[in-house]
Amino acid sequence: MDKTLFHDISYGMFIITTNYNQQNVGCIINTFCQITSEDMIVTISLNKNNFTNKAVKESKCFTVSIISENTNPDLIKKFGFYTSKDTDKFSGFEYEIISNLPVLKENTNGYFLCNVIDVVDCGTHDIFIAKVANCERLNNFTPMTYSYYHKVVKGKAPKNAPTYIEEKIEKSSAKKYKCLLCGYIYDDSKESVKFEDLNDDWTCPICGASKSYFEEI
Repeated sequence: MDKTLFHDISYGMFIITTNYNQQNVGCIINTFCQITSEDMIVTISLNKNNFTNKAVKESKCFTVSIISENTNPDLIKKFGFYTSKDTDKFSGFEYEIISNLPVLKENTNGYFLCNVIDVVDCGTHDIFIAKVANCERLNNFTPMTYSYYHKVVKGKAPKNAPTYIEEKIEKSSAKKYKCLLCGYIYDDSKESVKFEDLNDDWTCPICGASKSYFEEI
């Protein structure tokens, strides 16, 4: 079975946000889908291990911001590879509280305010079915597709993402180090500087994690 075929499915890039116990919470997903037009029903998928999943279940509402190709890459790293459980992801980025929910506006195309009407258990993930209460266009930028994220931004799918596929590691005498946050692999045989010789302030080129988040594989 060639699971890479899933990469040919067209996806967008979105930021899900909500408020949980007076804390702004959010993460990036690529599984936002319109179900109906007249009643404006949509769905999102969230991994059960994701803190945002718990927050949305408790709050029963969320916002969806459409990421554009102009969106700050640092925002993608922060919301894609860190957890709101112990990180203020919103610090340093443009957002606004609307209907008691945080809405990201960092070069996004617009946002939807959604109220959860049902949750479907899908094993590792939950599908949240919601009704759109309001939506607003902010910009006319080109929306970022999942393909653009992989091919141009050179981004990786975090382990909790529904589209995550574990990369096969070829055996080699050279050392390899894997980022525990995003899965990026630093291969000494393909780099001009060995990992152990990198400066202490070096960070992961994908998610910005420090060297301490890497383990030898």
